[in-house]
Amino acid sequence: MSGAKDRMRHKKMRNQPSNVMYSSSRDCGNGGGIAGGSHTQSGGWPRGRQDGVPPDQALPKYITASVFAKARAVEVSAMMRAVTKMTASCHVFGALPKHMRRRAMSHDPRRLPCQLREAAHRALKKSQQAGQKEKKEQSKTKSRRARRRHGNLLLEFNRRQRKNKWLETHIWHAKRFHMLKTWGYCLGDTPTYKCYRASYRAMSSGCLLQDLSYHCCVELCGPEEKLLRALSRLTSKDTGPTFAGALHVSGQREGRVMLYRPDQYPHHPLGPAQFLWRPCSVPCSHRQLWIWVHPTLKQDLLLELQAVCECFVAVPNCHASGSTSTRPASEPQTEADLGSHASEPQTDADLGSHASEPQTEADLGSHASEPQTEADLGSHASEPQTDADLCSHASTSTSTRPASEPQHPGKKRKREVDCNDGTPAKKVLGDGTRSPSTPVRWKSSSSEIVISDLTMEIVRYRLIGPLSHSVLTDTLLPATAVEIDNKMAASPFWWPEKCKNEDFMTLHHRQADIFHLLRGVYSTDELPAGCVLGMTVDDPRLTLPKKRGKVAPDLEGSQDVDKEQMMNLSMKGVPAVCAQSALWDQSVRDNVTHNKISEQDLNRMKKELLVPGSRLPTPAQGRVPILLVHQVGRQQGEDRPGWGCGWDLLLPKAWGMAFWVPLVYRGVRVGGLQMSLKHSQFKGVPHFPHDYPDCPAGAHFQEQQAAELLETFKRRPPSKRTNYIKHGSLAPFRCPWQQLAEEWDEIVKQDRDNHDNHPVKMEGEAEPGGPSGGLEVGAPPAAFTVLRSRKVLRQLSVWCLPSSARAQRVRRGSPAPALSPVVAVALQREWGRCLVWVRVCVLGKGRPAMHTMLCVPTAEDLQRLRGDPRSSGPVEPRHRDHLQHLLKRTRRDRPAPKCPGATKEDCSPAPSKEQAAGPAPRAVQPQDPTPTVETGSVIGCGASSVGLVRGLWPEPLPSVSSHCSRVTLGWVTQGDFSLATGVGEALGLVSLPGLLHTLLSQPADQRGTVLLRNASSLQYRYARLLVET
Repeated sequence: MSGAKDRMRHKKMRNQPSNVMYSSSRDCGNGGGIAGGSHTQSGGWPRGRQDGVPPDQALPKYITASVFAKARAVEVSAMMRAVTKMTASCHVFGALPKHMRRRAMSHDPRRLPCQLREAAHRALKKSQQAGQKEKKEQSKTKSRRARRRHGNLLLEFNRRQRKNKWLETHIWHAKRFHMLKTWGYCLGDTPTYKCYRASYRAMSSGCLLQDLSYHCCVELCGPEEKLLRALSRLTSKDTGPTFAGALHVSGQREGRVMLYRPDQYPHHPLGPAQFLWRPCSVPCSHRQLWIWVHPTLKQDLLLELQAVCECFVAVPNCHASGSTSTRPASEPQTEADLGSHASEPQTDADLGSHASEPQTEADLGSHASEPQTEADLGSHASEPQTDADLCSHASTSTSTRPASEPQHPGKKRKREVDCNDGTPAKKVLGDGTRSPSTPVRWKSSSSEIVISDLTMEIVRYRLIGPLSHSVLTDTLLPATAVEIDNKMAASPFWWPEKCKNEDFMTLHHRQADIFHLLRGVYSTDELPAGCVLGMTVDDPRLTLPKKRGKVAPDLEGSQDVDKEQMMNLSMKGVPAVCAQSALWDQSVRDNVTHNKISEQDLNRMKKELLVPGSRLPTPAQGRVPILLVHQVGRQQGEDRPGWGCGWDLLLPKAWGMAFWVPLVYRGVRVGGLQMSLKHSQFKGVPHFPHDYPDCPAGAHFQEQQAAELLETFKRRPPSKRTNYIKHGSLAPFRCPWQQLAEEWDEIVKQDRDNHDNHPVKMEGEAEPGGPSGGLEVGAPPAAFTVLRSRKVLRQLSVWCLPSSARAQRVRRGSPAPALSPVVAVALQREWGRCLVWVRVCVLGKGRPAMHTMLCVPTAEDLQRLRGDPRSSGPVEPRHRDHLQHLLKRTRRDRPAPKCPGATKEDCSPAPSKEQAAGPAPRAVQPQDPTPTVETGSVIGCGASSVGLVRGLWPEPLPSVSSHCSRVTLGWVTQGDFSLATGVGEALGLVSLPGLLHTLLSQPADQRGTVLLRNASSLQYRYARLLVET
């Protein structure tokens, strides 16, 4: 009861003045009782004075009126607040008897008697306004129905594209993929459903579709001789074909090159690139070239191209992206106007008078943010609107609002226009993060070379798998010619004007015949690598199937194909003249982009068909120029030749979804960024930027990856983390390539002083530092680089094979010089601090992971493998955690400061400058794997941490090559269980001097045998090392 009484007293006193006391005892312990033995009321108001004056003290003879009135005024105001303030226990219905009270009376005054309703309304209004701030103005479109309106959705999409660029298939991917913001784009990473094995089956026996529109395209125009002279400074013939290849210059094949900084080969690489020359129907010195690079490489490439081509004069943009044209649709357009005004976007009137019709909720696709299943693909009219669709109907959902109209908070009102000049907002076409004033073209004042940035101006899709050509032949149909009556009339569209040219139509029919020959191809890898086919096709939405299905090879159609022509196509590829396409013309691309038929118009045309389900007639603006580029499959190694081949489909912008949905309807599997990485891993080729540590983009990527892995490691509780120090893993989250190259270079120098006192030269090799582009003797570069010389890689590929496999390789190819100490020393002198790209196949159990160590087996390990081929491998002795006592002592001495992203045990005070300059940790010899470290060594793990991290080695690292019982040769950059071979496979880099040293010390029948060990394991596994060119 005491607790209930205290709560009741507190409830009564909470609105009383501070000088009023309510005693809880029977006697007033502070002299509050009345003189003469009077007692205080039990549980009531205490009698007498409450200001602490003793009862025997006489009252004052006079008082100050101002002070007395002020004190009483405070009491009166407190009493008024207590009376007027509405609380939870003060309601009008409190005047009613308890049997008449109802809970609903608190929110419904109509439940009260009539005489109390008016007072209840006033009390309810006051209680709502009491202590409440001024009500904020509600959003202009507060309901979901209003937010899903087309115009409001368009403004929201444009706002969200100001920081990260969206692809045209972004909304489609956002419903089905985990999106990743990287490289300035918002890209699909992995699907939300399980499809890892299904994606591999699609790449092996079906078709996998990927959107590679985030790859950047740089266009170069100018004289061929000047272009080749400038581009030759960025490449080297030692790495393979360059921009000047015969098949590449003709435009018949697409090429791949490795770019370097001008005249810096083999150092300072930039990254890989794909290039395509525009074919010439007649001999012409003025050429056009497209270079496709990764977005992380574009800025570096533009700077180097401007330097070698001397293009420093920026060309102002004539037409900003998304601007509208005021040309009326009824005005005829001549052929000259087509070339000069085709780049201007067309107005809504160009798409027909129906563009101004009101748009219903169904036409806006209000379910765009809801999950969409495969069944939703059946009604393609409800798919998210494409670029041209949004451009043509943005004005139908917007309306202006008079400035004098009063604003009423909480009420819906029409959305205001986005632009100040009254024009409605348009969907962003292309790069939405780029300012209209940013230059995208540069020209040279001394030559005629012009550089243009075509980022997101061309859509690029990649189809991977043996059925890629079947999907394309079933989806695409060669464009049909216009009627004869329309040939003489002027048309605002590009196709009717092109049909007037007989040479162009003759070429178009020849390209269509070659496209029909693809039906007779059983697999995509039967065609030559990199062949190009230009075409003009009809809008694929006109032939969209009613339901989704799978495409199989057309065996019946292959019987009607001419066998001789099919053999000629498989041997020689597509002729160079048939690689021509109207997609190269900027005016044609803009005309196709801004005259695209919207989904609403297509649905209306289908509704008006006399025979439902029949094919729609192709409108004049329904022809699209495309380019088909063949992608080579697996070429390295002897197993699975041609695996992973496919086609790249190049389209003008705004036509992405118009081709994406028909391709999905043909039963293709869609992949994201992770599947691109797996595709490269299964093919056995490096993936950019993950596997290019010597490039600026690759180094930056590995730094970010190490920081992310470290943060993930710190988020785990200290007791649940892997102690990498005890596992002997110096750098579990990164690969110290520079330190590895330097250590092996020092080891080789010591051996060279003991075995060689005179210069040597390989047979067929030039002197070091001569025309071969090698390094000067005794002056290796300060930074490491990856070996990309094809001649040296072919020699290493033969040397890494066992004696039996090497004999077969030599019989089939040109004989390579035998491996000897003299030849090895020559290579080490020329390519001192170089890393070699290798592929590793596990011989037994084991699943290699990222940053797995590649080690050199000892003689005992090789002898154990010879006796038992199924041996599991040696085991690394457990190391001693030398930092554990330092962490305990630091925590005992003083509390560690809090580090962002780490727990309390991860932090310790930073060392002083004298301690930081102390001696480095000594290296651990193979026979003594237990490391020791000085107490005053530099502590830290990563650039963002200043304290010791439990389970991680501090900086600087000891010897990475001799830290464990087996000497470290390199690390794995990507590895996993391979579904193609059924064993673990990995791709990584090893030191060239270390590789030569290992091959010389191994028996001939066991050359190429290495050990690999994951960073979180002590078990070594036997593996086979292969160098593939």
